[in-house]
Amino acid sequence: MEWKTLLSTRRERESSQRQRSSDLRSEFEKDYHRIIGSASFRRLQDKTQVFPLDKSDFIRTRLTHSLEVSSLGKSLGQNIGENILTYRRNSGFTPQMKEDISHILECAGLIHDIGNPPFGHFGEVAIREWFARWLPKLSFKGKCVMEMLTEQMRQDLLHFEGNAQALRLVTRLHYLVDEHGMNLTYALLNTIIKYPGASTDIDENSGNIKDKKMGYYLAEEKIFRSVTEATGAGSNRHPLTYILEAADDLAYKTADIEDAFIKGFITYDMLAQELAPLDREFTKFRPLEKLRQLYERGADKGVSDPASYAVKNWIVSVQGFLINCATYGFTSNYDSIMEGTFKQDLFYGTFGQKLMDLLGDMAHRRVFSSMAIYKMEVSESSILNYLMDKLVHAALYYDTDEPQDTIDSRVVSFISDNYKNAYKRQAEGKSEEEKLYLRLLLVTDYVCGMTDSYAKRLYQEMNGML
Repeated sequence: MEWKTLLSTRRERESSQRQRSSDLRSEFEKDYHRIIGSASFRRLQDKTQVFPLDKSDFIRTRLTHSLEVSSLGKSLGQNIGENILTYRRNSGFTPQMKEDISHILECAGLIHDIGNPPFGHFGEVAIREWFARWLPKLSFKGKCVMEMLTEQMRQDLLHFEGNAQALRLVTRLHYLVDEHGMNLTYALLNTIIKYPGASTDIDENSGNIKDKKMGYYLAEEKIFRSVTEATGAGSNRHPLTYILEAADDLAYKTADIEDAFIKGFITYDMLAQELAPLDREFTKFRPLEKLRQLYERGADKGVSDPASYAVKNWIVSVQGFLINCATYGFTSNYDSIMEGTFKQDLFYGTFGQKLMDLLGDMAHRRVFSSMAIYKMEVSESSILNYLMDKLVHAALYYDTDEPQDTIDSRVVSFISDNYKNAYKRQAEGKSEEEKLYLRLLLVTDYVCGMTDSYAKRLYQEMNGML
């Protein structure tokens, strides 16, 4: 792979020469403004990161998380770009390419979670499990829906994925000018495709991180091919995808600990206890020693809560350490990343790997496995299962010659015209089976476009809970 093609500025719809000559922004800076001005991006302010419908202004939402990933991604891009230039790892790499990389990663951080449904990653699980449970039981005109769909169509639904939905949203569902969505650059689109394969290519046991999930739906296969051919990435991960993933992992694993501390799931003493084993292994950066130093500094300054002071400042220190680890992970594996043969994440084999693993494990044990989170997830499951039941039942015969009953026609009317128009554009000239598949995607489009509050409110209204 070569940077000259990897940083492709091509779009589905190219701007006119007159428009280009009067706009001094780079193509990737234009992407940034398209994203910031979109309703889909604004909706992230009311979508869960960890704690749904939380009343605290401190706890992170998908919006604040995305802003943090954007910032960390840009910083990593600057570090890695400077390293490539300084050590001349690639003779064709230019200072402008370093700037472009930073802008692309800044944009990619903003939209990496834009396709996720309400209620965080649990929302993805709930939708997947709904299809696993009900797809074999659905019928259409007397036929089993499961048997009508092709293998890839079935697997798309059974492996529903927020990453694939993000690509669909920004290329198809955000209708502003035409059917090309936000019409973002191919370099940016390729960067957000974390898993460059179809649902039928998933292989969790391959040992290669790119095979763990799917990156696009069958409905977006054409745009996927266009993007990956233009950038030269093909079936490989785009090199910037590794950096985006590192920024995402770094952001949520550190933020989960800070949010959990604020919510009382984790205390200063718990964190110190968890970090103790790492201090015996680490040399340059000792996590527990740093935490204790910050506590003492807070006490010396006379702050009202030295423990809170220590934990919050410790998070900042850890992020700096992990940025260096991810930078090393990319630059030390530069050749295999550019050849498309690197199979791990950027923290693999670095000093940061064990710290990242510990943070993730601690959040799982002390937060995600807690009774409070379980209770919220049971409530969220009830909401999503009910909405999927009603919407799929209503959508099955939408846009067919079969009459809909009164309630189904009203339920379909809830779906935004934007999504229905996108469906009709894609369904034009398609077979009955393909249209059925697209109507099921229409339901997930609508559900994924919901904020947490809207999903809860719609559920209550549909159940007469006024």
